[in-house]
Amino acid sequence: MRAAGIKEFGGVVTALDLSPPRHLAADEVLIDVVCAGVGNWDDFVRAGSWDVGRQPPMALGVEATGIITGVGDEAAGLEVGHRVLLHTSPFRDQGAWADKLIAPAGTVAHKPPGVAWDVAAAFPVPALTAGQVLDALAVRDGEVVLVHGAGGVTGGLIVQLAGSRGVTVLATAGSASAERVRSVGAVAVFDYRDPAWPHQARQRAGGEGAAAAVNAARLKVLAGLLGDGVLSLNVSRTYPLEEASRALHQVVSGGAAGAIVVNLKTAPAEGTDAGSSQ
Repeated sequence: MRAAGIKEFGGVVTALDLSPPRHLAADEVLIDVVCAGVGNWDDFVRAGSWDVGRQPPMALGVEATGIITGVGDEAAGLEVGHRVLLHTSPFRDQGAWADKLIAPAGTVAHKPPGVAWDVAAAFPVPALTAGQVLDALAVRDGEVVLVHGAGGVTGGLIVQLAGSRGVTVLATAGSASAERVRSVGAVAVFDYRDPAWPHQARQRAGGEGAAAAVNAARLKVLAGLLGDGVLSLNVSRTYPLEEASRALHQVVSGGAAGAIVVNLKTAPAEGTDAGSSQ
């Protein structure tokens, strides 16, 4: 099975030839991966600082989208041919940078019709993070929240999700990202390089400051918001699986203006018969 990952913790990302997937447990599904997300968290796994429950050699990748090709006896609500997206950690078998992925049914959500495959692949981890952050802060309708670092993928989703809950969002971002952050719902964006931004944000919040500040889970609910257009995500570049090392380097170096994705197969067109696409 074609994959990209590591042969040892701390090693370079390289091509791997892995054994075919094992027999499914009752609560598992087998997914023919179309695209997989790439994030800083993948470098944590590579370095061994995030335990995903498996030792190398292993494929990296903790979020993906694809088509179900096998279903365990207790994977309720999921069938062969369903198009899905997921966040999978700890690994049941291998990571998502592989042709096939085994995942618990409970980590899988249906891919909304019309959402691009690369967007669906890069959505789960930052969306779940955004949801958990806002739930932990318990911000309410009518309050003001400051999102620091809103120009990133997760920060942008926090802005959108907070806005959908009736929260007034102030944000900081670089000048190159300011207009994009405004377009997804921030009422004011301050340049984090300007030492006066805290004073400006306090004044914009009425002089009393924000109810909460965020430094930039429920996947089925969040995927529904993505499908409804309440949430959106920008993919800046897609790499072939063979260039997964370059994809991870771009993420870690911080040069990407949006999400980074690795592509494993030609994406099936919307509205065609669901099945494995090789």
